[in-house]
Amino acid sequence: MGKAIFDLQRGEVLSMRLSRRIDSISPGAAELRVRERSGSYRVLYYTKSARGILVFHAFLKKSQATPKREAELAKSPLKELLDEEV
Repeated sequence: MGKAIFDLQRGEVLSMRLSRRIDSISPGAAELRVRERSGSYRVLYYTKSARGILVFHAFLKKSQATPKREAELAKSPLKELLDEEV
């Protein structure tokens, strides 16, 4: 996960297998997708900030689809981070 965030900071575009856009949260939002023996993890991040990559939510994924609850929880911290930019 750390290497993927580092690669994003360097301006690399991650492949679909590792990263996926989530425009339903916000244009510019995406999720890192990491699978390990202990489970599947998601880290939500935002790429269109002048400050760089903003990591705003993370969770352990237990089902096929991203849970609506997690998507709703993620909107508030992202909004706060973006409001700080204004």
